[in-house]
Order: sequence, then structure tokens, then C-alpha cells
Amino acid sequence: MNAPIAIIGTGIAGLSAAQALHAAGQDIELFDKSRGSGGRMASKRSDAGSLDLGAQYFTARDRRFVEVVQQWQTRGWAAEWQPSLYNAQDGQLSASPDEQVRWVGSPRMSAITRAMLGALPVRFNCRITEVFRGDRYWSLLDADGNSHGPFSHVIVATPAPQASALLAAAPKLAGAAASVVMEPTWAVALGFDSALDTRVEGCFVQDSAIDWLARNRSKPGRDNHLDTWILHASSAWSRQHLDLAREAVIEQLHGAFAELIGCTVPPPSFTLAHRWLYARPAQAHQWGALADADLRLYACGDWCLSGRVEGAWLSGQDAARRLLEHLQ
Repeated sequence: MNAPIAIIGTGIAGLSAAQALHAAGQDIELFDKSRGSGGRMASKRSDAGSLDLGAQYFTARDRRFVEVVQQWQTRGWAAEWQPSLYNAQDGQLSASPDEQVRWVGSPRMSAITRAMLGALPVRFNCRITEVFRGDRYWSLLDADGNSHGPFSHVIVATPAPQASALLAAAPKLAGAAASVVMEPTWAVALGFDSALDTRVEGCFVQDSAIDWLARNRSKPGRDNHLDTWILHASSAWSRQHLDLAREAVIEQLHGAFAELIGCTVPPPSFTLAHRWLYARPAQAHQWGALADADLRLYACGDWCLSGRVEGAWLSGQDAARRLLEHLQ
């Protein structure tokens, strides 16, 4: 009787690894501290409908990921988003010449990770705090003091600062994860009863507290009764205002939004703020995934590669490939 493989984290990286291992006939068990899957691909259900507060869209460049995204599209999990895209600089809006294909989950971002998870065994609301090894097998300890196991291998698929603590049994891997700087992002949703009089549906912003904004209803499959907008603060602004009260964050970003959108902005009828402590790695790495094959401990995530959704997916594939190679 072989012990199953534990995967900590059900974002794109963890689910990518899980799918590859499951397809290869391996038993797996997934763990996530949140109520549902998705990590930064998660969507938040709210009074204003479902909102993508994290990843806003993704692109596909690597041939393997392009093929997978096409499968997602065929199955109805993903759709192409073709926003009327702008750049904002020095208070001026200009149409963006950017023509790359952008994808979103449909009818919400979390549709993709929910579909990837499928019927795989998972424990939600279970925050793993320690990964420790007996003579042969791994056990996991959660925040409530419960032990899970035994497991033959462990894949840590969490943001780097959380991963470094869970990789303590492999100091080299822990050190690599600890060296990764993750940038924070404040995300704010604003909902308006009447549609704002602007053609902007997505905008890259320079020299403002905001560095990105998107009109939710421009994304395929979104059914919002309000005109909802997602604003992402810049990493620098988010770092400076990490502990600012949510109401103050909403007020400041609403003000910045009103200044740059180029039309009258009434008081919103709906607001929401969410702080992503580990939104994205500050720089790209070329690790693919981290592995200590002798210890049977692995780590994957967008931080092992590009910081993009594609990087997370590829990193999960890489972790699974290395684990399976070691099993042969």
C-alpha cells in the first residue's frame, strides 16, 4: 500500500501538479487554508455579483500552456477577453496599442481552478503549519493541532514566504523560497448604480496610486447589475499603506480613479477592499520547481518562474514531472 502524495495549496500551481500526478495514476490529497480553491485566481462572491479581485486575466505563450488554455476554452471554463484597453499617464488617457490575447475564467476567474479541482480529494479551511518526516513518511500538522498523513511525498504550492516555513526540513529549498521577495497589492471593487460614461474597459496606469483598473462587465459571462470596477494599487503604494484601514484604502483609490477615468464619478453604491500580501514575485526566476528528490519534498508556484498564471501552471507541471521521474 503506497502512501498518497500531499499537495499544500490549491491555486493554479498546486492544481496543475495535482492533475498531472492524478493522470499518472498517483493518489493525492490536497490541502488549502481558504474556503475554496483558486488562490489569487479566486473570485469573491458579493452583493454586487462575483468579482475577480486577484488575477485579472492571463496570457499564454508557452506551447504547452496554449494547448491547455484551448482545452479550457473548449470546455467553457475560459474565454477570450477583448477589452477596450487604455494607458493612463500624466492624467492623460490614450488607447493602448497592445494586441496580445487575454484570457479570463468564465463566468468568473475561479471557474478554471474549480474545474481543475474536479473531484480530487481536498481539505479546505485547513492551514498546514508544519511538514515533518518520520522514518519513511511525511506528516502534516495543521493550525488546529491535527496531524495528517502518512504521505510518501509533499509538494508545497503556496506563496514563497509561506513555503519557506513549510520547507524547513530541506534547508536549501527553504533558503531559495525565503530569498523570493513577494510584492503586496491592495485591490478595491467599486460598484455604481448607473454605468459610468467612459469607453475604458481596462487601463494600465503610470504615476498613480493605481496601476491597473478593469470594468467587470466587459469580461465574458459576467452578470452584474451594478457597473463594477476592480482597481489594483501599485506595489509601492500598497507597501506604503499595508496597514491602512480598508475604508481609507477605498477612499484614496476611489479618489485616484475619479481623477484618471475622464468622466463624472458618483459615490459608489458598493465598495470592497482586499489586501493581497503576496500578490506577485518582485522578479522572475528560472527554477521551474524546487526539488529535493532524496527527501521527496517539492515546491512550485508562480514565484519559481515568471510570476504569471502561465508560470504557476508550468511550475506545477515541472514539480509533478520531477516527482514522477524519481518514482521510476
